Amino acid sequence: MSATLPVPTAAPASLDSDAGTRERVLRIVAADGPVSAAELAARLDLTTAGIRRHLAVLESGEQIAVHEGAGLGPARRGRPARRYVVTSRGQAALSHRYSELAAQALRFLAEHGGPGAVESFAEQRVRDLEQRLVAVVDAAGQDVTARARSLADGLSADGYAASARPVPGTHAVQLCQGHCPVQDVAHEFPQLCEAEARAFSRLLGVHVQRLATLAGGGHVCTTNIPTATPTHHPAPVLAPEGPTA
Repeated sequence: MSATLPVPTAAPASLDSDAGTRERVLRIVAADGPVSAAELAARLDLTTAGIRRHLAVLESGEQIAVHEGAGLGPARRGRPARRYVVTSRGQAALSHRYSELAAQALRFLAEHGGPGAVESFAEQRVRDLEQRLVAVVDAAGQDVTARARSLADGLSADGYAASARPVPGTHAVQLCQGHCPVQDVAHEFPQLCEAEARAFSRLLGVHVQRLATLAGGGHVCTTNIPTATPTHHPAPVLAPEGPTA
């Protein structure tokens, strides 16, 4: 009498659900980090205990890490909440990139066309980005803060996991990009980042300043956007000494 072999079963649906939730957690951390478990739970309508379970898996896989800097917002009494940011391994998990092939192509371009050829390529790349986003940004009107938020929304739709955050006590907004499709290539060719910052200036109509980049080792690309132009009062014109005609 032959033994009955067990019938293979499909993986439990809960495993796929957990993987999907962790991906959503990872994307939110990339876009909004440093972020706490309580904030993630509110965003995803889950319990804090459930979110902590997903965070533990992502942290053990070295896709997220506890942010070591000062937390955002007003200080609170008691032990500060752990806030998370995405690591380089987490960045890699967010997309499938052919970064080495792209780097080889740019090296070839630099070798045969010179540094100017790489800069021209970088400028053309962001010109295409501008064409996709200009209508979205212009629809926000003339207010720079509103335009920055629309730019962040457009970048997020393009895969950059972006957000626009007012800087307390200043007339500025920080545009944060938690994901960059060309991060690995931009580490070797910073012209890509420089051209992108120029594109943001053109789209927003103000001079912006890059404070940090993922390619340079930051946990997000951070761009400072002034929202008000300082008022310059002309110096008073003094009457000349002595008699006048």
